[in-house]
Amino acid sequence: MTIDSERTRTFVQQAWDRDIVPALTEYIRIPAKSPMFDAQWAEHGHIDRAVELITGWARGRRIEGLRIEVVRIEGRTPVILMEAPGAGGDTVLLYGHCDKQPEMVGWAADGGPWIPVRRGDRLFGRGAGDDGYAAFAALTAIEALEAQGVPHARCVVLIEGSEESGSPDLPAYVEKLADRIRPGLVVCLDSGCGDYDHLWATTSLRGVLSGTLTVEVLREGVHSGAASGIVPSSFRILRNLLGRIEDERSGEILIRECHVAIPPERAAEVRAVAGVLGDEVIRRYPFMPGMHPVTADPVEALLNNTWRPALAVIGADGIPAVADGGNVLRPQTSLKLSLRLPPTADGPLVARRMKEMLEADPPYGATVTFTPSERPGGGWNAPVMADWLSDSVKRASSTYFGKPAMFDGLGGSIPFMAMLGERFPQSQFLVTGVMGPGSNAHGPNEFIDLPTGVKVTASVAQVLADHGKTVAG
Repeated sequence: MTIDSERTRTFVQQAWDRDIVPALTEYIRIPAKSPMFDAQWAEHGHIDRAVELITGWARGRRIEGLRIEVVRIEGRTPVILMEAPGAGGDTVLLYGHCDKQPEMVGWAADGGPWIPVRRGDRLFGRGAGDDGYAAFAALTAIEALEAQGVPHARCVVLIEGSEESGSPDLPAYVEKLADRIRPGLVVCLDSGCGDYDHLWATTSLRGVLSGTLTVEVLREGVHSGAASGIVPSSFRILRNLLGRIEDERSGEILIRECHVAIPPERAAEVRAVAGVLGDEVIRRYPFMPGMHPVTADPVEALLNNTWRPALAVIGADGIPAVADGGNVLRPQTSLKLSLRLPPTADGPLVARRMKEMLEADPPYGATVTFTPSERPGGGWNAPVMADWLSDSVKRASSTYFGKPAMFDGLGGSIPFMAMLGERFPQSQFLVTGVMGPGSNAHGPNEFIDLPTGVKVTASVAQVLADHGKTVAG
């Protein structure tokens, strides 16, 4: 039976209005911060609350034979595993996560990270689009097919609880559940979109290497007037060390192991995306007046963001707030570094090389340590999309967005995609999402664009229906 696009559109819209938006509103209220940002996540119970919300909602779905299980490994965040048997045969794995980034500052006066606020078609609050909607959208797509009697393959919805920490808990679950997963098709709902007018399929993801760089110069702080000029500043030494790995003028990363050749097909995709988005590639960011980007060329900007390494300082210790800063030469300074890696870079190799470059021959004999946070989050370059999947994605975009599908790389990371790519090299991938211009994932005033959520959900239903025909035929 062929999927009826109008029935699908109506079913999905009603599900979002009646069921999903209220559930997302409650989800926003839960401060389910990822373990990296809440070391006492188990005691606080917020991730468990998010799990309970999702599984409780799932039990109300009209999906034949739906099995819902919360899988737990001691000391690790839980995983939700939901199985819809369908017609059997091949397996589709639909992925998302329920943990969140921390609060950040700068939220609107009537909002906040845990305060859901709806303004028109946008629902503001932490985590709804990144990526709390995923479980609801995945199950609704399956339910839409079953409401029409359209066959689909066995579907497994996997929702993890440590993605925003780099998915440190997930490898153990993949090992434990490998025989129950083993997907022919992976649908990941944790990505972004270049605009809200097309269905976007992500074809590459950058890896990420995080770690803490610490410089110690004294056993305790001393009067800056008495010591400056004799004791070198720990902050100045940090500046010197950062110069070993990044050109401070251009931002170019000086670790040669970070750089890779850009595949021609990915460069072609970048040119196509730049042709559609134009200056919006740059204008979407809230620059201060007079501020300008690294490059004004949309193609180069996209290549910088998807296939070239970049360094950011994302945290600091040992530096008091401005209001509390006294005339003290501080004993130490620590910076948390985040190095985005090209999709095909060797993360562990880069981590070793970065540690060597930062710790070798420390200035003035200072105590310098660089400690990587976890195993580097692997980047990912998608396998060639099968003809049926490419056609399905294009059909879904034309049907539900009214415009052609777009294919692009993402500057962020989804470590699970690299894990799956290594474990199941024959799998096909559709990586998509709802976080578009202005949605500000991880930052203040994060929102989900609700019409885009509806269209992405309907598009997933289309892909599942097309996949079902491929398997059956």
